[in-house]
Amino acid sequence: MKINELIKKEKPILTEGAIIERIRRADACSLDPVLLNSLHIYEAGRKRVLEGLHRQYLDIGKRHGLPMLAFTDTWRANIERLNGSGIKDKDVNGDCVRFLRGIAADYGEYAERIRMGGLTGCKGDAYRPEEALSEREARDFHSFQIGALARAGVDFLIAATLPSAMEAAGIAAAMAESGAPYVICFVLDRDGRVLDGTALIEAISHIDGRLAVPPLFYMANCCHPSFFEAALKDIAEKDMRLLKRVKGLQANTSSRPAAQLDKLEFLDSEDPGRFAALMAR
Repeated sequence: MKINELIKKEKPILTEGAIIERIRRADACSLDPVLLNSLHIYEAGRKRVLEGLHRQYLDIGKRHGLPMLAFTDTWRANIERLNGSGIKDKDVNGDCVRFLRGIAADYGEYAERIRMGGLTGCKGDAYRPEEALSEREARDFHSFQIGALARAGVDFLIAATLPSAMEAAGIAAAMAESGAPYVICFVLDRDGRVLDGTALIEAISHIDGRLAVPPLFYMANCCHPSFFEAALKDIAEKDMRLLKRVKGLQANTSSRPAAQLDKLEFLDSEDPGRFAALMAR
């Protein structure tokens, strides 16, 4: 079943949680200062940690009989960071696809319900929209990584933790050219807007209106479910048709806005029961 058929047929669908953030707060291994978790697949100890985290999520999906969207460990594996890392002889994006594909293959029949997203992110800091690229710059900058992920055979492409509507539009254009289905995923602030101040409905309208092959759907991530709810309410008041374009949320357990979270020196989280209720709603 292709990703678009899965989305139409299955409700709900699970996604993995924030693997990078879990590694950041674990004692087992550290993140690479340039590529974060992408290089973990090349070192035995770090590879075991990374594989263990992926399997935790896949095990939950299998146990409850729910399909899972899993994402490659390539959020920061763009052309600039690859060049800056000194890695010259490896296809990092492709190797990360093959690594995750190998994990999924161990799940027997359940592997048929796992869909792999080739993950990319913004060029700058995900909580600082002032660092974002223009639409044209983004299309050119992200094309290398998008092409590498698409050629490696992901089920779909996903650009996540995007703080800027314009950089998202450029990424979407590059993804549309790849021929692979794709998803655009924004960071929202407390009022439900993209961090650059753009209303989510405006960001969606801009991208959908400019591309012959628009995203398969839109998501939000790294934001509290109440922020997501605010965005949905705003869209529902203006255009119910566009509300159907928003399909998913990978949420923070903190209700602090991005500007505050960016400066915190501790992990902020709310009661798990309340968080679960908000997600279910």
